[in-house]
Amino acid sequence: MAKNGSQGSNHAVRVFRVQSAFTELEGQVHGPGELAEATGLDDSTVHRILQSGIRDGIFVREGRGLYRLGPGAARLGLKALTHAPNIDVTHEVLESLRKATDGGLVFLFGLAPFGGARKQCLDMAVGDSDLAELGISRRALLTVFQSLRTGACGRAILAHLPEVIQEGVLAEPPPVEAGPGVFRDEGALLASLKAVREQGVATDSEECAAGWNGLAAPVRWDGLIMGSVAVLKPKDAMPQWPVGVLMAMKEAADVFTETGGGAWSAQTPSSF
Repeated sequence: MAKNGSQGSNHAVRVFRVQSAFTELEGQVHGPGELAEATGLDDSTVHRILQSGIRDGIFVREGRGLYRLGPGAARLGLKALTHAPNIDVTHEVLESLRKATDGGLVFLFGLAPFGGARKQCLDMAVGDSDLAELGISRRALLTVFQSLRTGACGRAILAHLPEVIQEGVLAEPPPVEAGPGVFRDEGALLASLKAVREQGVATDSEECAAGWNGLAAPVRWDGLIMGSVAVLKPKDAMPQWPVGVLMAMKEAADVFTETGGGAWSAQTPSSF
C-alpha cells in the first residue's frame, strides 16, 4: 500500500510539473519535447501525462503534436483556492506581528481568484487605527482587488509569479490612488522584484500611501505563491526596518507557508 501511495504521489508531482511548464514557457501552445525539456521528464512520460489529461480537460490538443492548458486546469486552481487560511490561526499570527512591530498595521493578502493578477486582503490586525488615514475604507480593503505592482505587499507576490504574468502586470499603469513612492519606471520595478527574490522580503517607501512605509514577505503553499504578509508603519516612526522586525515578518510568513499543518495548507479547511 505504501508503495502504491508513493507512486501516486510521484505521478501527481510529474503532472504538476507539466502543468507548471505551460505557465512558465513563453506562449500558450507547446509540444511534448519542449515540455519534457522544461520539466526534466522524458518525452514518453510527458506524452502519457498529456494524453491522460485530455480526458479530464486539463490539456487540450491544438493541432498535431501541440497542446495547451484546458478548462480543467482552471477548475483545479479554483478547487485549490478553497483551502483558504483558517481565520482563527491567521488572526493570532497577525496580532503577534502587530505587537512585534510596535503597533504596525498588519495584513494578510492573497491572490484574487477572479479579475486577473491582483491581490485581495483576507485578514488584518489594525487595532483601533482608522484605515481612512490610508485613503481607503475597511470595506474597500477587504473587497476590492488591488494591483500587484503597488507596495511591498504586491511586489512580494509579483516577484514569484511566472514572467508572462509579470509582463501583464507591468503593462498596467500604476493605480491613480497609489502613493508618491510607487514605481513608475519598468526597469526599476523589475530590479525590485529581483531584490525581493534574493532578500526574501519586499520593502517600500510611500508606495501605498503618502507618509507610510511598507514591509512584506511572500506566502507559499506547496511551493506556489499564494499571497503575502505585510505591515505598514508611519514613515517618521519607521524610516528603516530594524533586523528584529525583518525577522518577525519572515517568521510570520513561515507560519502560513508551512505545508501539512500550517495556517495555510491542504489540511486546513476553508473559513471563508
